[in-house]
Amino acid sequence: MNAAEQIDQLIAGLGDWRGDTLAKVRKCFIGADPEIVEEWKWMGSPAWSRDGLIAVGDAHKAKVKVTFAYGARLPDPAGVFNGKDNGKTRRSIDIFEGDTVNADALETLIRAAISYNLDNLKKNAGKRARKDTDKAS
Repeated sequence: MNAAEQIDQLIAGLGDWRGDTLAKVRKCFIGADPEIVEEWKWMGSPAWSRDGLIAVGDAHKAKVKVTFAYGARLPDPAGVFNGKDNGKTRRSIDIFEGDTVNADALETLIRAAISYNLDNLKKNAGKRARKDTDKAS
């Protein structure tokens, strides 16, 4: 079973508001950029990557948590990050029952994370310059 099928199965298996919420979050990731890759990591967590890890989603008992790998380095003008993590790297979004997923703000964060990955992760050194050159041609 591939990662997309595993995520489908997780969402269907939740059978409550958490499944619906995780599906909305997933739609934002898939819609933000056609090159995003869905992954299944850490024994059962959906993850989204593009040129490096963007975020991991988890359904907890009372919330859906979306943790951005380099969230502390991303602009968040809409104030979407509301998790209690305050370290130097990660930031998270806790979505509780009845909360609305702000799709526009989430997609903005996703695109900022992709830009961060391209500009700052060593494995992508030079990749941004090549993509910009290809676009100009």
